[in-house]
Amino acid sequence: MAKKPEELRSHKWLGVNDLRSFGHRSRLLQMGYDREDFSGKPVIGILNTWSDINPCHAHFKMRVEEVKRGVIQAGGFPIELPAMTLSEPFQKPTTMLYRNFLAMEAEEGIRSYPVDGVVLMGGCDKTSPALLMGAISADVPTIFMPAGPMLRGNWRGEVLGSGSDTWKYWDEKRAGNITEQDWKEIEGGIARSFGTCMTMGTAATMMSVIEAMGFTLAGASSILAADSGHARMATQTGRRIVDMVWDDLKPSQILSDQSVENGIVVHQAIGGSTNGIIHILAMARRAGLSLDLPQFDKISARVPVIANIRPSGKYLMEDFFYAGGLLALMAELRELLSLDCLTVTGQTLGSHIDGAHTHNADVIRSLDNPVYAQGATAVLYGNLAPSGAVMKPSAADPRFLKHTGPALVFESYDEMKAAIDDDNLDVTPDHVLVLKNAGPHGAPGMPEWGMLPIPKKLVRQGVRDMLRISDARMSGTSYGACVLHVAPEAYIGGPLAHVRTGDLISIDVDARRLDVLIDAAEFARREAAFMPPPPKLARGYGAMFARHVSQANDGCDFDFLEAGVPLPEVEIH
Repeated sequence: MAKKPEELRSHKWLGVNDLRSFGHRSRLLQMGYDREDFSGKPVIGILNTWSDINPCHAHFKMRVEEVKRGVIQAGGFPIELPAMTLSEPFQKPTTMLYRNFLAMEAEEGIRSYPVDGVVLMGGCDKTSPALLMGAISADVPTIFMPAGPMLRGNWRGEVLGSGSDTWKYWDEKRAGNITEQDWKEIEGGIARSFGTCMTMGTAATMMSVIEAMGFTLAGASSILAADSGHARMATQTGRRIVDMVWDDLKPSQILSDQSVENGIVVHQAIGGSTNGIIHILAMARRAGLSLDLPQFDKISARVPVIANIRPSGKYLMEDFFYAGGLLALMAELRELLSLDCLTVTGQTLGSHIDGAHTHNADVIRSLDNPVYAQGATAVLYGNLAPSGAVMKPSAADPRFLKHTGPALVFESYDEMKAAIDDDNLDVTPDHVLVLKNAGPHGAPGMPEWGMLPIPKKLVRQGVRDMLRISDARMSGTSYGACVLHVAPEAYIGGPLAHVRTGDLISIDVDARRLDVLIDAAEFARREAAFMPPPPKLARGYGAMFARHVSQANDGCDFDFLEAGVPLPEVEIH
């Protein structure tokens, strides 16, 4: 035990013999606590993102009690601090607009209350990075408890994966290949339990990345939400954070260039969501690390996709769990990881994967038998994306990895939606669909609009992929030849703003190029004629977002939240 009780952060609130501490203690007694509950004990804040409208976290009402049980078993005093829920399926225009909101709430909640350590309860897409971003900035002992994936879906004996099969069967419905009754049955069978998407979407990606970076118990990210092992993991997490407080083990001791690289290696090997790039950038920069977009591409070039999970592969997270989960996958990646990185367990990442084995070699492949020979993502540059754009080649039709075609441009999502089902739309399978004004400022908030729907007339002809380009994001459960996160975005005058229908667009993924093939002088004329539009949100949090959010290649964090001079400790008067 490195710390003494009087050295605890909470001691300034609860342990001093003065008027202020009298008030704090009397209010705890008011709630029915006894002095024995908190005297001389680490106070553990449990940041819980449960709500009635977040199906990914529907089990968190139970799990928070299990975390508390572990805290009490280890001699701590647990307090639950509800935090913004960020429910991916419901919150509009996008949870990405509010990721930084939750990050601020987490940081300020940790700073301003008498907590010595925190358990972060998250999983639904943006909750994981947001909570960790705030905790990194606050830098008190922190452990992450992942929500875990839901059970796999089922329809007439066919396995369904959330998101991925939604898009697939929606196109089959649009093509007239399934009935309205079929569609209703799929709706009722695609999400069969609480927990996050069971494909390798953003939720599964970020839970895996956060474990690889060292912030969970060993193997925690792969446990199914409905498995009894998940409840036991929650209690173990509660026990562990108490020991972390006594040992003063903080995020600043865990997060490093090497641990972040471990997260990126895993991100590539699992065929992770393109959204993960934005979130990893933001988390690293909270710690003052100099991560940039080209580093993802360098790592991608040497890390193959070995998790055979949709949308890049065949299986689902339930299969991944039974095959050995993330520990088994990291054991396959052993030679590519920095194994001496410290984790929240007080042990190294290498010790976590010692003895881990793969139980199904088709679900978790070896390095010499990958699903895809290079990593999941590619970073493209060119006159359309001078600050970069990203793509997931492993989930695209290979013919679009090198392609030139005429642009079909939509100035907004509403314009695209109104046109895409028009049987008279002038479009061929070789066209390049372009959506503008869907970035951080343009949407606002950079929604998941990047998997533009295939025009209905082409869907009926059997077309299931096209080259699509936007400054939006796309769901990690999505697939197809979608170029995303084009930076700078169109709304602030990035090159994408100047593309017109009929312009030829060229992509060469091997060469990492994305260009519009027009005369430089003509491009300059269009650029000079651009008139910047006003901010989409003029008041409240939205106005703050518009003034301070960075572009996708910088992580979409607020400029005043990146690492800098740490805030002083709260003074108790």
